[in-house]
Amino acid sequence: MMPMTVQEVADAVGGRLTVSAGAAADADTVVTCAVSDSRQVRPGAVFVAIAGERVDGHDFVGTAGEAGAAVALVNHEVDAPTAQIVVDDTVAALGALARRNIELRRAAGDPFTIVGITGSVGKTTTKDMLSALLGDMGQTVAPVGSFNNEIGLPLTALKVGERTRFLVAEMGANHVGEIARLTTVAPPDIAVVLKVGVAHLGEFGSVERILEAKSEIVRGLVPGGLTILNADDEHVVTMGAIAPGEVLWFGVDAAAARDGGCSAQNIDVDGFDRPRFTLVTPDGARTPVRLGICGRHNVMNALAAASVAYRLGMAPERIGTVLGGLTRISPHRMAVSTVERGGAAFTLIDDSFNANPDSMRAGLDGLRSWGDGEHTRPFRIAVLGAMLELGENETELHRGVGEYAVGSGVDAVVAVGRAQDPHVDALAEAVADGAKRAAAESGQDGVSIDWVHDTDQADAVVTRLARDHADTVVLLKGSHVSGLSALAERWTV
Repeated sequence: MMPMTVQEVADAVGGRLTVSAGAAADADTVVTCAVSDSRQVRPGAVFVAIAGERVDGHDFVGTAGEAGAAVALVNHEVDAPTAQIVVDDTVAALGALARRNIELRRAAGDPFTIVGITGSVGKTTTKDMLSALLGDMGQTVAPVGSFNNEIGLPLTALKVGERTRFLVAEMGANHVGEIARLTTVAPPDIAVVLKVGVAHLGEFGSVERILEAKSEIVRGLVPGGLTILNADDEHVVTMGAIAPGEVLWFGVDAAAARDGGCSAQNIDVDGFDRPRFTLVTPDGARTPVRLGICGRHNVMNALAAASVAYRLGMAPERIGTVLGGLTRISPHRMAVSTVERGGAAFTLIDDSFNANPDSMRAGLDGLRSWGDGEHTRPFRIAVLGAMLELGENETELHRGVGEYAVGSGVDAVVAVGRAQDPHVDALAEAVADGAKRAAAESGQDGVSIDWVHDTDQADAVVTRLARDHADTVVLLKGSHVSGLSALAERWTV
């Protein structure tokens, strides 16, 4: 965080500073960081008290003070010996403080670049790749996991300090206007748009509204900022017309014919679904790249990250080296491990962080590729949960996922619902129905298809199947509400 006193924090957020008797800090105390979790407080911190659905941060202001917090941002005074800044809305105040932090860093004069990333899928993986690339060039701040909303992005921006060279800002949205607000906190110098898909379609109402929301990152660029767009997505391509400055393109086919584009040729995957391709950069260089993470779909994410790094001065050979050395990204995203339990052993592909139809198909493609070229074909199990916020066609979209799974050649489909949530349970049933329909139409009577109502039942089915098949690989994929991330953690403890 840039140097600020408690009074300067109060001025930045437009709040009223109160320093009670016994408070360890006063208006002239210099703050060192900002957190919203009292367990992360360290001496000199700004503690932001946020009232959530389950926990109210105001209940922990005293605890934060005891841990050394210099001041707490609150929306009402709390009886605690801690300096407090009272504001109308602590989330809005958090954004204002982060905005001021970025302003101070820019005013420092040393080179500093903000890269904003958005898209319906791939944001966090691209963020992880870009963080690794830019971290090789200078001190880089990037969010933990998918901190991409009105709380997560400001907390990340407040990690920017005097020596920070790059900030990677992941920007997500469930509604029109959210990304626009995020760009007022951290206006990007470079905006990257990955894909406009159907994630959150139920919230937005139409793909056109999703396009409108994602385009806000381009409109929010600093004057003359650089836009980097996916040339293979017809919706993303339209954003080139609203870009305030130069536009670069990345993609598999279309980008190769565009000026300044980075493209991938000779795409392939090995027997463990790790992509290989030739990176073609604008200077005509052709660099072999082998990703250290799984998933053919990650080639596009790698191209997006490579496009930024190349533009900022990284040599193509170094790009390939860094991407090849990146073997671990944010949790529950195509993470591979070996699981042993109940007399069974299997390979787990944990892609359970979230799901939409595009990412479901990508995960299933990865499962299909697993073990290709090996002497013994593995037994492939797709454990699939519900996808949320898909709108009125959600049932048919879930059936389509079940059909795609069987068409991908899986040996077993386990559709995981929730007995206590009829809606989620019905969506899982639709996945199983689609799988059964596809199996019947294609004559694949040997495909095992189960509809279960909690993760305990899913655990039992997978363990039984893995016990019966010596070489088993399991894909976990579903929205958070399905509980599959918790199942992955149970398996990998």
